[in-house]
Amino acid sequence: MAKIAYILLCHANPEALIAQVRQLITKGDFVSIHFDGRAKPADFDAIKAAFNDVDQVVFADRVKCGWGEWSLVQATLNALARAVEAFPRASHFYMVSGDCMPIKSAEYAHEFLDTHDVDYIESFDYYQSDWIKTGMKEERLNYRHFLNERKHKTLFYAALNVQKRLGLERKPPKDLEINVGSQWWCLRRKTIEAILTFLAERPDVLRFFRTTWIPDETFFQTLVRHLVPHSDINPSSLTFLMFSDYGMPVTFYNDQYDMLLSQDFLFARKISSEAHDLKTRLGRLYASGKRDFNISNEGRRLYHYLTQQGRHGRRFAPRFWERESTLGRERELLILICKKWHVAKRLLDAIRHATNLSGVAYLFDEENPGLPHLGGIENSKQKRARHRRAMMRMLFDYYDTNQLVICLDPNNLDLLQDFYSDRCTTRILEVECSFDDAYLVGHAKRVGLASDTSSPQILTQLTPTIRQEFSLENDRLRDADFAHYYRISEQNTDIQNTQPMSAFLDIPAEIAAEIVATDGLFNELDISGGSHEL
Repeated sequence: MAKIAYILLCHANPEALIAQVRQLITKGDFVSIHFDGRAKPADFDAIKAAFNDVDQVVFADRVKCGWGEWSLVQATLNALARAVEAFPRASHFYMVSGDCMPIKSAEYAHEFLDTHDVDYIESFDYYQSDWIKTGMKEERLNYRHFLNERKHKTLFYAALNVQKRLGLERKPPKDLEINVGSQWWCLRRKTIEAILTFLAERPDVLRFFRTTWIPDETFFQTLVRHLVPHSDINPSSLTFLMFSDYGMPVTFYNDQYDMLLSQDFLFARKISSEAHDLKTRLGRLYASGKRDFNISNEGRRLYHYLTQQGRHGRRFAPRFWERESTLGRERELLILICKKWHVAKRLLDAIRHATNLSGVAYLFDEENPGLPHLGGIENSKQKRARHRRAMMRMLFDYYDTNQLVICLDPNNLDLLQDFYSDRCTTRILEVECSFDDAYLVGHAKRVGLASDTSSPQILTQLTPTIRQEFSLENDRLRDADFAHYYRISEQNTDIQNTQPMSAFLDIPAEIAAEIVATDGLFNELDISGGSHEL
């Protein structure tokens, strides 16, 4: 009978992860865990300690992962190599994440894989299919990508444009037909062994994919098509997932248990981190031995029908910003408060560089903060503020994270009070800056209180008023007595700023020290004649 080695890629939430692994091995299957190299060392130690004496669980060599990067494929290869070596009885290797849960029993899954002797992996012609709906397509492959688009958007596209101007386009290896599809696959042992052997013989293939963008959607999909007869491939996934009209993954909750069981899949993604009852019931189901399931496969049709009723103003399925009223108990919202926007943006870049955290600068203050496409809610500052919690939920989902950093102007007390009333954990870091008269005059001009033709007398009258306004904003924030409120200051030494930075991000002091020591962090920006949106 089939034995499954689950290839589990994860980065957070050790308690939930430990429970998930225990469920997966309850019927004799195996798990090879890759825990993101950027994650907290204490979390990894807790997971490792839980399975120290369990032969069914192994740990892969860790790498620091980033969305869209080769690092995700390398993490998968590390976990596969460890599993192949440690689990000689494993007949299938199944990719899952911490958000995945089984929606059938282990016995059902084993019998299903025994009956269907094929590889399950979405794999469609890269150039001819319409699998990629938006964004770059040929550019993902034909140019080299060394930066993360989400963390270094400006540099990412600058590097791409330079390659285009210099004619540095390349072609994939000649014998490969590039395919694309979901990264959630289930492959037979002989296929995995063929892939590992092929890679040992073809370093050129590794070199090519290492600098493609989002290779986890093309790497295995291409190699399986290259190495396995097409008759032995089922170009579909065994993991049930859906996307909304806004391009975001649909999350499943406690009341969707029966619907999930009726789908013709073995696993489902994404299960809400707050759906504790659903996770418990699915865990029991996996160990239940149940073999008879009423498969109706109505999930996608039902979801489409109900959301369309909402579109037409009928009583089903309210709009997403009405439905998503909480960010989630498992999530952490980290807020940088700073009046000098350029300082906060420098600090956010330093945090991104030193940690695995994603972040967005001044999304409730700037008209065009460079947000990803989220179905239209991102296009208006007023809409973002009105539907603030929905906006933040969509960003958490977009970056596939439970920790997110944003920047806010100190005048956003109402936003802060709203976020603190949510069930998520919210922490604030106030970045205290000095304001000389030249900066205050520049601020007055940027917000329309003064112009280049204003007399020196008017500017002299304005500057103390603006300085007092800034001071009052900070006083109101401190008087609000928010929990988890930290402060760094331009007047402090790096040593003094390290401890609050470490507590705010919940990171080791040495990493916090690297962040606060960012060269020129508090330096002024040349904003003469420019916009306040800096």
